[in-house]
Amino acid sequence: MVRLSKVIQGWLMLLLLTAMVISGCSANTETSAQQGEAKNSTSVETEAPNNETRVVKDEFGEVTIPVHPQRIAGIYVEDYLKALDITPVVQWYHPTWGVQDYLKLDAPKFDTTGSIEALLQYNPDLIIVDGGVDATQYEQYSKVAPTYRLPESVLQDSNQVLTTIADIVGQPEKGVAFEKQFKQKIADAKAKLQQTIGNETVAVVRLNVADKGLALFGVKNRYTGFVYSDLGLTPHPLARDMKEYQEILSEEAIPSLDADHIIVFPSNGTWDSAENQEAIHMLDGKLWQSLPAVKNKHVYMMERSQWQSGAVIANSMKIDDLLEKMTP
Repeated sequence: MVRLSKVIQGWLMLLLLTAMVISGCSANTETSAQQGEAKNSTSVETEAPNNETRVVKDEFGEVTIPVHPQRIAGIYVEDYLKALDITPVVQWYHPTWGVQDYLKLDAPKFDTTGSIEALLQYNPDLIIVDGGVDATQYEQYSKVAPTYRLPESVLQDSNQVLTTIADIVGQPEKGVAFEKQFKQKIADAKAKLQQTIGNETVAVVRLNVADKGLALFGVKNRYTGFVYSDLGLTPHPLARDMKEYQEILSEEAIPSLDADHIIVFPSNGTWDSAENQEAIHMLDGKLWQSLPAVKNKHVYMMERSQWQSGAVIANSMKIDDLLEKMTP
């Protein structure tokens, strides 16, 4: 009987020890799970958006901006943002001119003729604007989000605009890399164009479809001056001596546009747009048809979208257009 009692006691002790081991394993598992959760929680906190700010100087003074902006609105500077692999929260839009079609952006339209407060719904943490924004408009944009207005001193040089914006968005290395690659493309294109057309004169003309007139763009024009200053094309004297960005050519002045090569694009839409056809017919007139460039088939019909922008992607596309049209 005593022997049986001892056996029972042994079994009870074994069961008790087994229960303790199982309980310990369970506790260790819970502790490991809790530690894992804590580790994951720490990781999430580390990856949380950085709220650091810094003070920079723009055209109108000092402004405090995020060090690492995440939701950027670039009003008419979307080209530069795309060059930096940044998709803006909105894209510039005008009821008459539309959007910058050549960028093919997948972003909501922001009507620049409407209320600036409409930007609030897109919750930008940084707004970048160009020379088209005056002090009053700047104050309105600043009420939506920290706003950086590009300095006038950089607006004439697209590369300076690019590197300035790259610094403002906290990615200066991307700006330097793009600029280096782009300068090489310019150098290669300049050499090819020099070999093909040499010092033959070039004029850039816009067909104003609304009033059926022609506007000659000068060497200082921010959209097309690039073809002279960077690509080395020789401007026709009318463009070379122009003090303004552009001048309307009177009908009587058309014969004086005796450039060896003429680049032309419509002010709105495309060459195929139905509403442009009446204006396009003016190019069938005797005065235009009498020009040397027309007779020699050296008139190059370009698309408006990239030719009415002076930003870096647009300029890169202009290079492609010129090499396609002007070189073998």
